[in-house]
Amino acid sequence: MNIGVIGTGNMGTIIIESLIEGSVLSPSQLYITNRTLEKAEKIKQYYPEIKVLNNVKSVAQSTDILFICVKPLQIEPLLNTLKTDLTDEQLLVSITSPITVSQLESAVPSKVARVIPSITNRALSGATLFTFGDRCDERDKVKLKGLFENISTPIMIDEPITRIASDLSSCGPAFMSFLLEKMINAAVSVTEISKEQAIALTTEMMIGFGKLLEKDFYTLETLKQKVHVKGGVTGVGLKVLEDHTEGIFEKVFAETQNKFKEDHAVVDVQFSQEVSE
Repeated sequence: MNIGVIGTGNMGTIIIESLIEGSVLSPSQLYITNRTLEKAEKIKQYYPEIKVLNNVKSVAQSTDILFICVKPLQIEPLLNTLKTDLTDEQLLVSITSPITVSQLESAVPSKVARVIPSITNRALSGATLFTFGDRCDERDKVKLKGLFENISTPIMIDEPITRIASDLSSCGPAFMSFLLEKMINAAVSVTEISKEQAIALTTEMMIGFGKLLEKDFYTLETLKQKVHVKGGVTGVGLKVLEDHTEGIFEKVFAETQNKFKEDHAVVDVQFSQEVSE
């Protein structure tokens, strides 16, 4: 089975590296390209057996499963370029949330799916979000999910929850990093701890926190209860957080939903023009 990747930016590269280092694929099974070819060549420096091709059509013609890892507004023109190179036996996979599987199916003759990865997949962990088109049969679903089972937990999602599921799984690491940086900077600001010590302690805390959840020692609620001793310091801190974070994530998700709708509207125009031509 040959796998193609068009677009070797952040997420395209993470997919490539994770599939190789998770022992899912050998580098020789991968055919990749990028608009700036030097980016693809840099990946080949680490994995010499990867095949870097100089155009998207060659990648499409060489692979069984083709990952499209480009920005939302670049997808429709790219699919228009590729549609004569794809067959009904191939599986095209987009990683971009604003593009629906129905829109993908309207543009190409191949089977289609959407897989939304997370930066956590680079550690062979976290979730990947799956939505399949109507042309995919059970074998296609098993094959694609099988690629990601060694590097993530594949989770099926329905179209209406695409954005919020992606916010939690894919944007979540950035949101959490922002909050943790705020906690670190505040610790340095109001106490004598060094930034290096604060970073080290917070990093180790997060690693241990993840392992507690992974091993099912606690849920989020029971973990909080375990640390929160009545009359203790944790409770004082939690009270401040409760008083000052009310509604913050409602605002975050309202903004991400609005951006998603804006992107959808632009993409819808692109695909409707394609259908009418």
